[in-house]
Amino acid sequence: MMPARTAEITRDTAETQIELRINLDGSGRAEFKTGVPFFEHMLDQIARHGLIDMDLTAQGDLHIDDHHTVEDCGIVFGQALAKAVGDKRGITRYGHAYVPLDEALSRVVIDLSGRPGLVFSCSFTRASIGRFETQLVEEFFRGLVNHAGMTLHIDNIRGDNAHHQAETIFKAFGRALRMALSPDPRQADQIPSTKGSL
Repeated sequence: MMPARTAEITRDTAETQIELRINLDGSGRAEFKTGVPFFEHMLDQIARHGLIDMDLTAQGDLHIDDHHTVEDCGIVFGQALAKAVGDKRGITRYGHAYVPLDEALSRVVIDLSGRPGLVFSCSFTRASIGRFETQLVEEFFRGLVNHAGMTLHIDNIRGDNAHHQAETIFKAFGRALRMALSPDPRQADQIPSTKGSL
């Protein structure tokens, strides 16, 4: 049986003050206070479909724009994920998911490799969803992978509605992350790498 996979991270800068608590083996319960409603809706997809409990509070310089808040939440989530997963002993390591929403379809593939890398392919059909700038989706995931030590490929295969495009990405990420974090009973005492470490 794996030890509890939880983490608590605080980030305090001139641009943002963020507190995050996560439980990787939760039920998908989430509470968000970021001041960016659409972003919270997307984070809820990760929690719900990844079965990760998340409590996130962020105060950022929203009077400028949402960029620093969204990016820094990605950084903090990546730090929390790295801390909670530990040495990755006994995990599946790889995860993938295809998720549709009406006309939109996205594919996400994850390797908890210890090496940060992001390939992001999505041509959003709109520059913003409400007040939320769609380019911030990539910024969130870039912050996340750089601090989680994760290789992440995101492909929006099709979609006409920008909200649907974004939602399929976040849902697929949650599902793929859930798979990658799942215990592999055949290698319960092993780190899933020929190098012996990740």
